[in-house]
Amino acid sequence: MFLKIISRVCALVFFLGCTNNVPSFNWVETLPKPWELSKNEFASYLPKFKERYPDFHDRIKAINLWRVGTPYGIFKLGEEIDPDPDPIIRVDTSDCTVHILTTLAFAESDDWADSRNNMINIHYKENEHGNSLPTFKSRWHYTSDRILNHKQTIDITSRLVPEKYLETISIELNRKEDGSEFLDLGWSSVQNISFIPVENVNHMNMEKLQEVCGVAFVKRSYFSSGIMIAHEGYLIDRERLIHASSVEGKTVNVPFLEYLNNNGNPRFDGVMIYKILPDNKS
Repeated sequence: MFLKIISRVCALVFFLGCTNNVPSFNWVETLPKPWELSKNEFASYLPKFKERYPDFHDRIKAINLWRVGTPYGIFKLGEEIDPDPDPIIRVDTSDCTVHILTTLAFAESDDWADSRNNMINIHYKENEHGNSLPTFKSRWHYTSDRILNHKQTIDITSRLVPEKYLETISIELNRKEDGSEFLDLGWSSVQNISFIPVENVNHMNMEKLQEVCGVAFVKRSYFSSGIMIAHEGYLIDRERLIHASSVEGKTVNVPFLEYLNNNGNPRFDGVMIYKILPDNKS
């Protein structure tokens, strides 16, 4: 009888182990600090992330956790040629958008060259031939434009609250009130963009979110400059925000709602939420 009980317990443990697909992220805590590694040292871990976290979103989460603590640096990526000779991709420093895009590039890569090529496909708009080339003018400069029009991001903002809790504005991106361009791109775009005002965020249905999403923060004072978004980060497990913080001087992992509320003084005026897809998926 005792052996039968033990056998059933073992069978149950095995069954639960097979059905519980929640991965452990403890391994990430054993790794060296990524910003202290050389390119080749850093890249040597990318196949290991793929092996341990075959699910795309689990892998993004794991790489996010690994990069917490990365020193903050604004506008540190470029095209490696004038007018912006900074590197196309790097791991030693990050701002909010750089953290979003490089993490996505690393999650789909096996080595450094692969990461660089993926970053080009992520960070630059396709030309008329369907190719992404790293030039200043072809860069996705505006986060809201990227959220709405990039093949790897799907805007899900309007799915998360009833329509009455949304706000939609018409804005000409890159066009200031005086008619001039904010950036010298020879480009502007009139877009109707919906966001959830900060006072309505508590009405969001968090159960509709994946465990890894992108969140972009709206700032009304930027509208007059043809800009919609002031900041962005990863929303993890429907409750944690991992983002490159200029205030903290590094990438941090904080409670999403607490960060947004800021002790009753909201940091921003609203949010956009977007789903993140692996390349060539829809």
